[in-house]
Amino acid sequence: MIGIVVVSHSPALAQAAVDLALEMVGETPPPIAIAAGAGDGIIGTDAVKVAAAIDEVASGEGVLVFMDLGSAVLSSTMATEFMTTTDEVRLTDAPFVEGLIAAIVLANAGASLDEVDREARAAMGAKQSQLADQGGAPDAVAAAAAPAAETPAMDAPAADSASADPTEVTVEVPLVNPDGLHARPASLIVQALAGVDAKLTITDVTAGKGPVSGNSLIGIMSLGAAKDHVLKFTATGGSAQEAVDTLVTMTGEGFGELAS
Repeated sequence: MIGIVVVSHSPALAQAAVDLALEMVGETPPPIAIAAGAGDGIIGTDAVKVAAAIDEVASGEGVLVFMDLGSAVLSSTMATEFMTTTDEVRLTDAPFVEGLIAAIVLANAGASLDEVDREARAAMGAKQSQLADQGGAPDAVAAAAAPAAETPAMDAPAADSASADPTEVTVEVPLVNPDGLHARPASLIVQALAGVDAKLTITDVTAGKGPVSGNSLIGIMSLGAAKDHVLKFTATGGSAQEAVDTLVTMTGEGFGELAS
């Protein structure tokens, strides 16, 4: 797995962001290191700490660095001169909280540095899309939401090629969990599809949104699918039936959120 470094002026902020992200993954998350504060309770960042954190999580597959404020960028840039690892180290401009959650979920699924960085950078798309759907949303928000929300769906197969694929499996199921397709169910879907030989897309039939890639936390969340919305799962590949069956079961069980 790739390594993830969280650089923040506040240790409490960094730890809280990491703890929130870890709620979305299982017991074996990707390597994560926090480099926060300037020592002795001082708010700030330290390039030496950042370099040590990068070296700590480097495993040969690359390191993605998240930063909260401007001087954290400066410290992280300096840290690349102090680190000893030969891993590719990338400083991302992804949003601190949303991007970190997206990155940890996708890294946990075994995605590459490029894939995780791309997903993290698109992490504002879900929020922008949901705000744009509200009545009276500013035009600027709506304009910004469109490309960001569509980005995770770029890997979805075109309609003509998908319909001609003999391995395609499609099924429609209603959402039964009270909170709809929010972050936790979305993360469960991404993890369930990790390593499965299938390319799966999800469409909110009720709202007319999608398709989005089933491997994209941000794409799934951008659907904003609510309880009783009908989802369409479409999969191709050698394990298409397995992928669809897995998601049908998870959806029917409310992603573990139904009251017992």
